[in-house]
Amino acid sequence: MIHELALERRNLHGHFSRELEPVLELAPGDSVRFATPNAGWWLESRERFEPTSSPEDDGHPLAGPIRVAGARAGQTLEVRIDEVRAGSWGETLSSPPHRIDWELDGEIGVASTGQRVRLRPFLGVLGMPPVGHGVHSTIPPRRQGGNIDCRELVAGSTLYLPIPIDGALFSAGDGHAAQGDGEVSGTAIECPSSAQLTLDVRDDLLLEWPCARIDGAWLTFGFDEELGRAAQIALDGMLGLMQREHGLAEHDALALASVVVDLRVTQIVNWQLGVHAVLRDHAWS
Repeated sequence: MIHELALERRNLHGHFSRELEPVLELAPGDSVRFATPNAGWWLESRERFEPTSSPEDDGHPLAGPIRVAGARAGQTLEVRIDEVRAGSWGETLSSPPHRIDWELDGEIGVASTGQRVRLRPFLGVLGMPPVGHGVHSTIPPRRQGGNIDCRELVAGSTLYLPIPIDGALFSAGDGHAAQGDGEVSGTAIECPSSAQLTLDVRDDLLLEWPCARIDGAWLTFGFDEELGRAAQIALDGMLGLMQREHGLAEHDALALASVVVDLRVTQIVNWQLGVHAVLRDHAWS
């Protein structure tokens, strides 16, 4: 079944919280379609979405929360990314108020500075509320997901997140038309977007940190204030995945990882730095 969330006030929020009432409940395996303004709450019409409130809407505008029936804390949420569509325009900021404006047309974005880039739309924020009550910022990524900002999570990918709360209370948004690893200015091509996601629950994949399946590869993620610690978390997740998926002994996994696993900086601008480890399917034969 495919559910629809209209682009309206009751379906948007700009923070994570366990106290937010779900706007939709779906069964595991159901899909949801939704649209969100860009990270600054600007609509496809180039008008700012109103009304908003502070501090509840100081973060990215997210669709949700979505309750997943039967989901329990400690299980894993499977988020299949069926489709992400960028709007017709976007913006990239560096030192405010400086920005580059973009006209987006299908597969190509044209910058106000004249450059043309190929688009790979994805959602920067995919996640659930962290531990603890109250209002939590959407800016940092966490164990439960959030502002991961990984350019690899395009349509066709699947993200796996440890569920922190019964029902999951999943939210998503922050459309990016394109981004480089690192997101070094603090923004990608921030654009209004629409998406379809399919949510499921896994009992057979217990995780402490997120991982993902992309075209031809596995990813594991680490987030921390220290880049080295984030890298270690991502690597530990990959070693566990190699043991689980390929039946390797611990020390063999580490030795092979040194040969075939790539560590990439996901982003360096969201309070918690991000690293993802990459293991390609053709890493060995």
